[in-house]
Amino acid sequence: MAGVPYKTLIDALHAAPAERPFVTEWVNEDEQETVTFGEFRARARAQAARLRAHGVEPGDRVVIIMPQGIAAMTVFAGAMLAAAAPAFIAYPNDKVEAAKYRSGLAGVTANLKAKVVVIDDEFPEEMREHVRVGDGSVVVRAGRKDEDELGDSDGSDSANLDSQKSASRKFDSQEFDPRQIDSGSVAFIQHSAGTTGLQKGVALTHAAVLRQLDHLAKALSIESRDRIYSWLPLYHDMGLIACFMLPMVYHLPLVMQSPIDWVMVPETMLAAISQHKCTLAWMPNFAFQFIPRRTRPDRRAEYDLSSVRALINCSEPVRARSMREFEEAFAGIGLKSDALQSSYAMAENVFAVTQSPLGAQGPPRLWADAKEFRGAARIREVQEQAAQSVEFVSSGRLLPNHEIRIVADDGKQLEDGRVGEILVKSDCLFEGYYNRPDLTAEAIVAGWYHTGDLGFCWEQELYVVGRKKDLIIVGGENLYPQDIEEIAGRHAAVHDGRVIAMGLYNPSLGTEEIVVVAEVENEALLDKAEQIEREIREQVAAGMGVTVPTIFLKPPKWIVKSTAGKAARSSTLEKLGREHPEWEVD
Repeated sequence: MAGVPYKTLIDALHAAPAERPFVTEWVNEDEQETVTFGEFRARARAQAARLRAHGVEPGDRVVIIMPQGIAAMTVFAGAMLAAAAPAFIAYPNDKVEAAKYRSGLAGVTANLKAKVVVIDDEFPEEMREHVRVGDGSVVVRAGRKDEDELGDSDGSDSANLDSQKSASRKFDSQEFDPRQIDSGSVAFIQHSAGTTGLQKGVALTHAAVLRQLDHLAKALSIESRDRIYSWLPLYHDMGLIACFMLPMVYHLPLVMQSPIDWVMVPETMLAAISQHKCTLAWMPNFAFQFIPRRTRPDRRAEYDLSSVRALINCSEPVRARSMREFEEAFAGIGLKSDALQSSYAMAENVFAVTQSPLGAQGPPRLWADAKEFRGAARIREVQEQAAQSVEFVSSGRLLPNHEIRIVADDGKQLEDGRVGEILVKSDCLFEGYYNRPDLTAEAIVAGWYHTGDLGFCWEQELYVVGRKKDLIIVGGENLYPQDIEEIAGRHAAVHDGRVIAMGLYNPSLGTEEIVVVAEVENEALLDKAEQIEREIREQVAAGMGVTVPTIFLKPPKWIVKSTAGKAARSSTLEKLGREHPEWEVD
């Protein structure tokens, strides 16, 4: 498919064939709603008119806190039609700690100074007071069904309603033409790492987003026959860019599930892909293990994955064991051997920095000497499955007009095979965090974005190994918490993806000590805590040759999660300190 011929995202939406299916909101095989591009466009225009009626002007921010679905998407597109800059914020749910959500919600809404904050009719009243709006800002309500348009603002009077109707007529009469939006204006704001707590809004222009989509579409060889599947949250770059903007610009059908529905029954992803013959999907690494483990072997034959040409692992780091587990589980139902691919992505670059080439037999894998890697931060290749070795999976090759550097702590650029911080420069890179010059100055230096991720280059491939701030140093050896978490998570008593490994300084030893926090599958297993802890220690020692002195087994839902569904390491550490004051937790 040729390059993007549009000046703005709105131009792309206007150009879509009216009768072509766009979004299918999938609940199950029998319950789903589909809107065409023409229907979606009409509903987005109606939402744009009402946003204008509530006083939204070009350049204003519109915050959307609604459950995932067509309704939320049309408000988002409507804000762009009105030349405003929309931002999705995660909807509250019982999987996110309420106090953390309230704090993040207040911080983000205050930072954005939105003209309008859109909430749905069922938004919890106890959360409403934490929506911070500035002078002249309003909170408006919208129904969960797409036909329910934006309602009145809180405390609207008749004069205000008259002005709303006038503004609506003005928009519909084309006195304000959204097709005159400048390509250099802000299209929307997305939040780094998908969590409200970070308060790091990434403002992206239409031009930057379209350049990224052009690079991505070429790397994936996007065709009109492609159909995207997603359960990914729209407030996260993986969901917003790959699974909303990409199909909107390239006029592709999208089959979308609620993240909450998916996590309750993960195998529904297989059902949706099978029913709609989807070809592309993105997932974080944990899902490549979560889905096979939550799909009974005797049910797998009910599904068909033969339509999938790329299922992309977009986590850092990508785990070989996770990829193998998914492939072995579903090779018998049509999953192609080259379908599992990888990417390195971040909101600050719109989305992808790298992508593994489709058509190859998956991303390259590399076996390296574990002692050299952990002790000297250096890669020395060894034979597959050699003793004391570690396996890496590539996150792909650079997209066009993208550069990376691997640097040491002193900023010196490192050669291939040396581990250091990943720096990124591209024609899609953001210009800074919205309203946060302090954070911007720390993140962007001389045009290079300091990602905070650690990795290395090898034969033109990027390998990501972890977060710099999470590194555990024990006796001079660099240990990556993800490696420990993966091994500990293999224990049958541990809930999938609910393990955190951390380093806490032990003054009596003069070095950091490894601490593991793990949730058990059910509370009854805590009666066997001593046995489970011993077995986890043995597994980690056998796999990495290190000792885990302290393991905290916790009941289900104890670990604090971000709104993106990731384990929130720092918040969990704070919680651990509150429950175990005998530990010095900083």
